[in-house]
Amino acid sequence: MSLVQERYEKWVNHPNLDPRYKDDLANMTEEEKNDAFYTLIEFGTAGMRGLLGPGTNRINIHTIRKATQGYANYIQKAGPEACQAGIAIGYDNRHMSKELAFDCADLLAKNNIRSYVFESLRPTPELSFAVRHLHCFGGIMITASHNPKEYNGYKLYDDKGCQLVPALASQVIGEVNAIEDELAIDAKCTDEQKKLVTVIGKDVDEEYYKNVLSIQLNPDVKKDIKIVFSPEHGTANIPVQEVYKRAGYTCIPVVEQCTPDPDFSNTPTPNPEQPGAYELALKYAKENDADVILVCDPDADRMGVGVKHNGEYVVLTGNQSGSVEIEYICSQLKEKGLMPENPVMFNTVVTSDLGEKVAADYGVSTEKTLTGFKFIGEKVAKYEVTHEKNYVFGYEESYGSLIKPFVRDKDAPQACLMLAEAASYYKQQGKDLVDVLDGLYERHGTYEESQVALTLSGEAGANRIKEILADLRKDAPAQINGVKVVRSEDYKECTIKEGDTVTELTGFTKSDVLKYYLEDGSWIAVRPSGTEPKCKFYYCIKGSSKEDAHEKTVAYQQAMKELTNS
Repeated sequence: MSLVQERYEKWVNHPNLDPRYKDDLANMTEEEKNDAFYTLIEFGTAGMRGLLGPGTNRINIHTIRKATQGYANYIQKAGPEACQAGIAIGYDNRHMSKELAFDCADLLAKNNIRSYVFESLRPTPELSFAVRHLHCFGGIMITASHNPKEYNGYKLYDDKGCQLVPALASQVIGEVNAIEDELAIDAKCTDEQKKLVTVIGKDVDEEYYKNVLSIQLNPDVKKDIKIVFSPEHGTANIPVQEVYKRAGYTCIPVVEQCTPDPDFSNTPTPNPEQPGAYELALKYAKENDADVILVCDPDADRMGVGVKHNGEYVVLTGNQSGSVEIEYICSQLKEKGLMPENPVMFNTVVTSDLGEKVAADYGVSTEKTLTGFKFIGEKVAKYEVTHEKNYVFGYEESYGSLIKPFVRDKDAPQACLMLAEAASYYKQQGKDLVDVLDGLYERHGTYEESQVALTLSGEAGANRIKEILADLRKDAPAQINGVKVVRSEDYKECTIKEGDTVTELTGFTKSDVLKYYLEDGSWIAVRPSGTEPKCKFYYCIKGSSKEDAHEKTVAYQQAMKELTNS
């Protein structure tokens, strides 16, 4: 009997199998069966994420219990104080999110570990805040972030409200992998143990809102802009509208997308990286002559931006909106004499060079991390202890930023408030945010940033992604699209190659990422997604103009497609 069939039979015949999964298991095709059981679902760059449904490679009540029991074992080994400090638990609008969250709380209680569970859906950044505010040992967030409706996921946080970095995650994974029978775990606890579960809500909300409002640099700016806002059926709806109301901004919500709908019925996609997320918001913007469109993903850690410019709406990339945020924040800190000593900004190895140049213009150094905001959170924690540098900003190309680190994850409510303030400030100067971006291009050079994701599902897809990276390592390109590769970085082998010289790449956890720097000032990076069945290609292309940068981007994308046979 094959391993897949063995795992399948175990599930089908197990007395503790949740009854809801019986029909799905019985009706599986051989291909579906293989995809659901060929491997065990694993932690990636943002925890554990996958398709909902029965199977060892799926998100379901049994795989979540296995993860939570492993986490509970890890907490218990940290000692009685960790168990008493407890775990904060949040969840988004997705199918089973609330049920899974409260089941996690019960299972922790069964292990005599205290928990604090939100009464209803809340943003991921508020969960991070709650861990810190309640002085918890850690946190659990049930969410699949910006993924489609078929997904759900599980993120773990440390006592600083930061997602577990590899050194900690590996300890939890060790505990999880030691559990042989996920189906044998139940969450039944005694009435006395049940008292360890505390439901939280408005008290934490209020403290979070106060902290978000504290990021304002010009709270008295004239607020004569119109903002169309969409939470894409997710958790940003109440917090963003509440913060806007308190700060005095006019917010026009996309009503059809404000219901916490797990099927995302009124949006083609809940992902701000994709054009479909803006369709209804654009309609609202045109009808209301709005200045700005802001769109958040379901767990409210990412924010997409649309700007009215010369009568048309321009949607910015995460790199562009991040650069505009940096320009506004740094310019205001400098103007008001609030720039700290030894200021530092954090972004990732696949984030555009533009933001770094903007920061440098104001004397702010930039430190790069691997993809995953936990690595930025780790840097924040480091300097919180050493005081060598002072945090100014952190962001990723994937539409996520953090203004003030009272949260240790991407925070869309913060970003929405800062973008509203920036748009209002620049409007008084007769400029919109695209004008600001164009000004940055004039000062620092024109860039076009893009990401192309090659989706390859199932076991065959996972093998093909590994093959693409392996082939690039085996036969490293000396040129791409006829342009010389002047430097290459391999984050898995920890090497830097410049010409015939090979040196060690330090300061990063080993990761399957390749980055190529080109003679024209551009770069291209390749990495497998840690949360989706995708191989991602990142492009930061420098041109003499927007048109030139775009033409070069198209050519480079085609060249990489040919180079990788994708």
